[in-house]
Amino acid sequence: MALDSASDTPPPPVRFWPVDDLPALEPDPFLDEVMREEPVTRIKLPHGEGHAWLVTRYDDVRLVTADPRFSRERLIGRLVTSMRPEPVASQTAGLQYIDPPRHNRLRRVVARAFTGRSMQRLRPLAERRAAELLDRMELAGAPADLMEHLHGPFPSAVIRDFLGVDESDWHRWARTGEALLSAGAESKELAKAAADATRARIVELLERRRAEPRDDLAGVLARAVADGEISDDEAISLAIAVQVSGGHAVRNNSGSMMYALLTHLEQLDQLRREPDLLPKAVDELFRYVPHRNGVGIPRVATEDVEVGGQLIRAGYVVYNAYVAAKRDPVAFPDPDSLDFGRTNAAHLAFGHGPHHCLAAIMARMEAEVMTSAVLVRFPKIRLAVAPEDVESQRQCLIRGPRTLPVTW
Repeated sequence: MALDSASDTPPPPVRFWPVDDLPALEPDPFLDEVMREEPVTRIKLPHGEGHAWLVTRYDDVRLVTADPRFSRERLIGRLVTSMRPEPVASQTAGLQYIDPPRHNRLRRVVARAFTGRSMQRLRPLAERRAAELLDRMELAGAPADLMEHLHGPFPSAVIRDFLGVDESDWHRWARTGEALLSAGAESKELAKAAADATRARIVELLERRRAEPRDDLAGVLARAVADGEISDDEAISLAIAVQVSGGHAVRNNSGSMMYALLTHLEQLDQLRREPDLLPKAVDELFRYVPHRNGVGIPRVATEDVEVGGQLIRAGYVVYNAYVAAKRDPVAFPDPDSLDFGRTNAAHLAFGHGPHHCLAAIMARMEAEVMTSAVLVRFPKIRLAVAPEDVESQRQCLIRGPRTLPVTW
């Protein structure tokens, strides 16, 4: 394929990206800079070897994430430049490091648990969990920490119910999930220990479901293994992926969304006056909030491809910056504004293409339940400290407030 438009263009210089901690909802200045000056650039991250391409614009991110010429399977066994000493997900099983058609087979299994009908069954239970947690917060009195009382325990409780974890055991699951996602695991030994502990929890749960079948995710995966659709390792990796996205990620992201509301009083008042606006408001909050630090799992070009005027040669690693693409001014006019009336492009908070997050339907449901529960129970809720005094998570892949003090 001729690529004369880009073949004579020298590649951009390699930029080191330390992916520093950022406060509250502050966009990453590195991403702002490269989107303006060099939207398809080359980077080196704190760990691994070599360098990689970084794509930041909305249309370019959609291209790379949906084009079969970019592969995740080609990453297996390669030591590429990365944010962590060890990958969060297994490279030998699960959805994250495979391509279609094998990817389609595994995704079909997990999709049996993520349906509109299953969310309809789960939502009343989630609403009761939120009500119970807010009962305790109200009893404790103001000021109170929303992260401690709601955004921390609620996603863990919902994912516990969804996976099928016994209530007496969810504290152990929460601890291993936090350790797995902590970017503070600077050594391979600590990262491996967190991964091993999480794997052990999953193995134990799947063994229990083989003996005691149920209609939860663990039951779906155990049946699929018994029927020969997936392997044990694939079931374990799939369950880990759901735990990560459904626990730690929802905790921090939902906390950021509530912080955004509490620091945008005009939009908060609009939502109070128009509660039917909640689904659109939640969707805009997903777009607006910087969900993560840095980037996720990259891809490898299987042939020479032109992206945004740059020629990416076969074999090169490519990262996509979803958090930058969500604020591309071409796709989202006035991207730094929180606007519940947006009618433009669909955001990329849950990814795009074959690896679009299956848990998106549950994350939306949880965000709606939490937001509605708080605003109905505490119509005058407000921050108990100045916005700049709200502490943010440090050394975590998924950004969010460490504490969220409120009063009512």
